[in-house]
Amino acid sequence: MRDFILNFAPYIIFTCLGFLSGSILFCKLIPLVFFGKDICSLSDDKNPGAANVFMSCGPVIGMICLILEICKGFVPVFVSLRYTDVRSLLFAPIIAAPVIGHAVAPFNGFRGGKSIAVSFGVMLGMLPVTRCVLILAAIYIITSTLVRVGPHRKRSIVTYALFAAGSAPLLIRRGLASVAVGVIILSLTVIYKHSLRFCTAEVIEKENREKAAVNKDKPAQ
Repeated sequence: MRDFILNFAPYIIFTCLGFLSGSILFCKLIPLVFFGKDICSLSDDKNPGAANVFMSCGPVIGMICLILEICKGFVPVFVSLRYTDVRSLLFAPIIAAPVIGHAVAPFNGFRGGKSIAVSFGVMLGMLPVTRCVLILAAIYIITSTLVRVGPHRKRSIVTYALFAAGSAPLLIRRGLASVAVGVIILSLTVIYKHSLRFCTAEVIEKENREKAAVNKDKPAQ
């Protein structure tokens, strides 16, 4: 019994800590507490995310919230590497927990966010083991500039689908199947949040306005 606890307790502890860390919606709490602004009610997509903080509270507060959202994914994963075996399949939930915590948000009436910033934080926390965060960043840059997948919701879905499909085989080849499973769960969570909750009438209307603006700026053929 003692060996069981010693072997499995660290994975359970860091999974729970990661989930709780992800559940803290800094992008909603900080504007609400210090500025009396509910960014969910002020935005079209009702998302407690950094982009809406930038728009409602300015770049300084937006940057602070963005850093905190990244840190809540980075810290539990980075610290867990010292106390757990990254090659154990039990490590996969540690990777996914902060992202799922943010997406579920039990302290916000189970109305969570899109989980993009926290997912970057998680992958940054894995930097001593893998540089997959560079793959995620590169795909986002390509789909935002060279290919220009739009609107943002579709871009995120495509980005995380490509990220999971591209990084998982590389991780498995390196003997990091546990990280590959965690990356897949992480990516599916982000894809789910973008494809379900944010396909609202308000979001679709906003996307149509974005498309119209882009088409207006295109030179006539």
